[in-house]
Amino acid sequence: MAGKPTTSSLFEEGEAPDAPALVRREAERRKDAPLAERMRPDSIEDILGQEQLLAPGEPLHEAIRGGDLFSMILWGPPGSGKTTLANAIKRQTKHHFEALSAVMTGVKELREVLANAAHRRKNTGRRTILFIDEIHRYNKSQQDALLPAVESGDVILIGATTENPSFEVVGALLSRCRVVVVKPLSGAAVMDLMRRSLKDKDRGLGELGLEIDENALMFLSEVTDGDARRALGAIEIAASLARSTGRIDLAMAQKALSRKALLYDKSGEEHFNLISALHKSIRNSDADASLYWLARMLEGGEDPLYVARRLVRFASEDVGLADPHALTLAMAAQQAVHFIGQPEGALALAELVVYLAAAPRSNAVYAAWNEARKDALETRADPPPAAIRNAPTKLMKSLGYGEGYKYAHDEVEGVAAMECLPDSLKGRTYYKPTTRGREKEIGERLAASKAIRVSKKSAVE
Repeated sequence: MAGKPTTSSLFEEGEAPDAPALVRREAERRKDAPLAERMRPDSIEDILGQEQLLAPGEPLHEAIRGGDLFSMILWGPPGSGKTTLANAIKRQTKHHFEALSAVMTGVKELREVLANAAHRRKNTGRRTILFIDEIHRYNKSQQDALLPAVESGDVILIGATTENPSFEVVGALLSRCRVVVVKPLSGAAVMDLMRRSLKDKDRGLGELGLEIDENALMFLSEVTDGDARRALGAIEIAASLARSTGRIDLAMAQKALSRKALLYDKSGEEHFNLISALHKSIRNSDADASLYWLARMLEGGEDPLYVARRLVRFASEDVGLADPHALTLAMAAQQAVHFIGQPEGALALAELVVYLAAAPRSNAVYAAWNEARKDALETRADPPPAAIRNAPTKLMKSLGYGEGYKYAHDEVEGVAAMECLPDSLKGRTYYKPTTRGREKEIGERLAASKAIRVSKKSAVE
């Protein structure tokens, strides 16, 4: 059964919390804190924008209210409310609560907390909620140290991470936790949060009596990308600019947040998500979407040469011989980026992206190469036919090397009646050209050459 919500981490074991004292202590702690910290909700009912997790009837809501918590990994972008959710759990359960930052602690501190948790449960029967912020910062051995305590139930682990747990949390620990996806706040939720901060006289900016223009509110809700911390930080700055006028307008909001900070990690999931989006948008001939994803990557700090390498790959893999000029242009763009750098080099990449999106495409060479590689690796490594082997010595000529070779340039059509594949692969067709772009012409020429070879072989036979 759930007991009355307490904040046991603020008191010695067995000491009952004094609610008025707790309120005073929390108020004092928050008084000089940034607005985002002061406005942090104390209960799950006050948390905005996470209804998919915290609505009555949802598993997490019922677990918190029923006191039957499970170990979990909270996964979401910055400012989505992971720490806020952990703090609300702290206030609404009867368990002891400990918090660590993976950036600031190592195995020694972790083992000490785990030992205390085991002792506490053995002597009082009380379990420990261990909140680890940025748990992805722990290495494998540090994460492994958590396993026995989580397995035994001494610790209910709540890990918070901005990184994909599939990549950053060891499998053994991940299998003992539920992954709870904490989504970015919607624009409406961010606007509600900012309105609440301007009206709240105890923890927010209510005493200033400020008003805010609706277009300023909408601007901040858009450019902060669902990050509550950034939105409240911007409101706090805008409020300082508006003290003399009593109203936050669009210009003040823009000044408070002079540049949008894009969510982007150059080595994690977002990196792969965005390059995938760019690649697939180009493949689908959507130049506008392609330019947008390119901008997201470059403005987020991605290495432009990495993008150039991927576009070179696209030119050869997806455009191929449907437009042979695409690879030339891709290499020119790579050289431009290398030569002039950023931000001017971005224009060369933008030009290339639009060209590739408009270009006819064929992956026929890519498919042919994969089939040829497969045969090279998986079939018998037979020598080339004797006619096309090199014969630089008398011995090699006596063994038949080069016998029957016909110089293609001496043939009227420029094609000789020779088999160039080993006998075991005779007749194999790897390259199957499409009829798109230049590849139609290439395919027609190759088909004509093949017909000549077949005809001459038949005549000889």
